[in-house]
Amino acid sequence: MTPDLFKSKYRVESSRLQEWDYSQNGYYFVTICIKNREYLFGQIKNDEMILSKIGRVAEQCWYEIPNHFTFVELDEFAIMPNHIHGIIVITKNTETQHIASLQRQGPNKFGPQSENLASIMRGFKSSIKKWATVNGIDFEWQPRFYDRIIRNEEELWNVRNYIQHNHLKWNEDEENPSYI
Repeated sequence: MTPDLFKSKYRVESSRLQEWDYSQNGYYFVTICIKNREYLFGQIKNDEMILSKIGRVAEQCWYEIPNHFTFVELDEFAIMPNHIHGIIVITKNTETQHIASLQRQGPNKFGPQSENLASIMRGFKSSIKKWATVNGIDFEWQPRFYDRIIRNEEELWNVRNYIQHNHLKWNEDEENPSYI
């Protein structure tokens, strides 16, 4: 991405799909990383993720998301040593199918950002950062987050499978400090 000027300052373009309204119903696969990919959420031993204290807080905050955003359901979720994977389901209108369609939705709307994927991720990330600050833990998130709109049942199954088995592939992951 090439930075653009906005009000005489450089800014990086959004990685969000420009034609998509991220407040609409759908399944969204998100990945959120710790700044500099530090290993603060715990470690994988014998193919099992052992959470650190902040890792347990992150897990608790994840499961509390629907308490703060009543239009959200949670699907598959996993914490890795330096990042989190999860599926967020936005369900504002239960009559609408949850799997996103490929139809054009119009331009992405900027305005009140209180009931969309970005606001959910902002709330989640800030709750963990606040806990870390109060408890004297040096913790920062990588700016932004990665997302993918899940468009059909096969893709949903593949993403769920990836999340469920991600920790089993840690020995082969280039981000693993023990990777050779």
